[in-house]
Amino acid sequence: MGCGVTKGGEFHKRYDKDGNIISVRISAVTKAIRAAVLIQRWYRQYVARMELRRRYTWNIFQSIEYAGQQDQIKLYNFLGYLVDNFTPSSNERNLISHIFRENEVCRDIEWERFFDYRHIEVPDIYSGPRLTFPLNADQAADLVEAFRSKQQLHSRYVLQLLGETWKLLRVLPNINRISTCHSKEITICGDLHGQLEDLLLIFYKNGMPSMEKAYVFNGDFVDRGKDSIEILLILFAFLLVYPGEVHLNRGNHEDHIINLRYGFTKEVLGKYKMHGKRILKLLQKIFSWLPLATVIDQKVLIVHGGISDTTDLALVARVDRHKYVSSLRPPKRRISHSVRASVDSDMDEDLVGSKYSILNRRRASLTYARPFPARESFQHRSLQDFSSTVARTMEEELEIRRRQAAMTRPGYSMSCRNLNTSMLSPSSSDSLDAFENVQNEWKQILDLLWSDPMIPDGCVPNEVRGGGCYWGPNVTEEFLNKHSMQLIIRSHECKQDGYEFCHNRKVLTIFSASNYYEVGSNRGAFVRLGPDLVPYFIQYQANSMTREMSVRQSLRRTEHSALKVLREQLFAHKSDLMSAFQQHDKENTGLISLSDWGSAMSQVLHLDLPWRMLRSQLITTTTDDMLDYHNWFRNLAIKEKSYEHIEQTLLDTLYKHRSTLETIFRIVDTDNSGFISFEDFRQTWKLLNAYLKMEISEESINDLVVSIDTNKDGNIDIDEFMESFRLVDKNMLERGKSLFMRRSEEYDGPQDETTNQPPQTPTNKEGGFLAPP
Repeated sequence: MGCGVTKGGEFHKRYDKDGNIISVRISAVTKAIRAAVLIQRWYRQYVARMELRRRYTWNIFQSIEYAGQQDQIKLYNFLGYLVDNFTPSSNERNLISHIFRENEVCRDIEWERFFDYRHIEVPDIYSGPRLTFPLNADQAADLVEAFRSKQQLHSRYVLQLLGETWKLLRVLPNINRISTCHSKEITICGDLHGQLEDLLLIFYKNGMPSMEKAYVFNGDFVDRGKDSIEILLILFAFLLVYPGEVHLNRGNHEDHIINLRYGFTKEVLGKYKMHGKRILKLLQKIFSWLPLATVIDQKVLIVHGGISDTTDLALVARVDRHKYVSSLRPPKRRISHSVRASVDSDMDEDLVGSKYSILNRRRASLTYARPFPARESFQHRSLQDFSSTVARTMEEELEIRRRQAAMTRPGYSMSCRNLNTSMLSPSSSDSLDAFENVQNEWKQILDLLWSDPMIPDGCVPNEVRGGGCYWGPNVTEEFLNKHSMQLIIRSHECKQDGYEFCHNRKVLTIFSASNYYEVGSNRGAFVRLGPDLVPYFIQYQANSMTREMSVRQSLRRTEHSALKVLREQLFAHKSDLMSAFQQHDKENTGLISLSDWGSAMSQVLHLDLPWRMLRSQLITTTTDDMLDYHNWFRNLAIKEKSYEHIEQTLLDTLYKHRSTLETIFRIVDTDNSGFISFEDFRQTWKLLNAYLKMEISEESINDLVVSIDTNKDGNIDIDEFMESFRLVDKNMLERGKSLFMRRSEEYDGPQDETTNQPPQTPTNKEGGFLAPP
């Protein structure tokens, strides 16, 4: 009968003499079916719970990642505001102005001089790859094998390779247009983020670039991972060998401002201590010349971030992309006279001719100061926190432009400098047109690099990341219809399976960095497109550990890492959370309800997280559904070092804004030495005070300086300073201490007679050293 149940599987009933049922015997088949139903129900619940845990784990990682990007954009906007509005001679302006010089225009002949590598000698003992130009396929393959073997390319060859790449990129269009008729398949890769293992695995599975194997690498080659420079050099080498088969799109991380926070700047300076600064300078220039998009067969658009309701590929194709060295800020207006910018502040003055230098910078900060239109919410939002004077609408900004243009008419003299500006002053209409054109171009690039798709219709500012927009299915439909296309392929977002469709399968996200948040957190993927333009996906995980873990083990590991990061965030915001809790605790009992706890968390942290769902993971004990928040902080399993002599407000600021502070340090460290002077350290804190709208006394900063200058050399090591104020997982520390004590007891006694050395420091399962007590 139905469902595989036969007559033999029916119930067997026994009756008494009156016809009443006295017993029921269930056959073995029926018992088996019931058991199967129970198992199925349990399994579904188990899968649902696992999916729930996966989703909130993913939410934690993404929320904190995007909050960091938003903080970086806010900081950059704030520093840009200072540069535009402080007088040229101010100490604060001088301290940070060099990061905005990258947007000034230099003559190509200067860059060619700056790329010169001929004076750099390669020693005979160098055992790494040696390059000769023009490169061939064998040399590119040898470079891959050298990096696989952890060898490093000599700085002479790095500069030479970058120079050749720059020359090639300059002749490429903003939008590469390629066709599958020249190749059976085109492979598209998403974010790699410095994870060389993923790129090597892609080449292993799919083959290296060749005349028959075309590739599109869709941006975000650098940051976060430890091998960003190696990935760049491999991609640039294959680009030079196969310029018609290898195509590189720019991502939002191909930006020197973002690199300051997310590790690429530090990586290059660590690997190339002597010529690292020059390499970074040249990479900034190269990043600005990377194409913005690729189109396959006129039907598929490949772009790093996405689109908006104003995206116009015709306008994108006309943009002078190299002017946008950083996509976070419009470039300064080009001055069409003999004044030129220098490529290296160590070699020359910022601009040749001190009189014109002062005039140019002063005028640029007045007439062409950074605008704050309503559409670009991340600029408006970021700076309104710092000063009400910068919260301007587009109309107000244009009116200011008209007034300033009138001030710069012939004959007008700047009283502060007594310099006539007539030779540099455009007409009012030209000034406004130039301003609006720059804004339109900049919006196009910003949206291409920073935007994300959303489920509902419409197009709204991307306030989560702080840049670009969220666009909906209707915007996708209109864009594809307008340009006669059928698919948008983008990257920019980590996906658990390495790829994901949305907008009725008309938008495809591809992400190639596996284990992005944690080992086992996600797969990487790449996609192949043939002449039929039907996507074919290949997924992978580069770390061998993932093959040894079950799904449950992988999720548990990822969940643990996410909660650890979240606890650090909670502890770093301890003071603000305490104030929020006390507002709910009107009677000062030390107790608040769980709903008030969730409200306070949302209010202070501004993270889009399901706090009600996370309560069981973050709160261990309650009394009648009330939380003792003082005890809760003590049980967060986070440990801070003891600095009794440092003011608590200063410590709270260090923990809460650690990444922002490190970014400012990297900016202030103009010679990229890794050290800053006491005076620069104090200036850094002044900038941070202004940025956070808070007051930290000079005495507190001096106490901090004295406490961290252990060798009394008058300089501060940035890495050591930041490591000194890193929060530690107390549970891990305790486990490490107990293991260390246990090993010490085992080795208690004389030293090893064969080596005459004390026992080595024990390591954990991942190979990291455990801290001694």
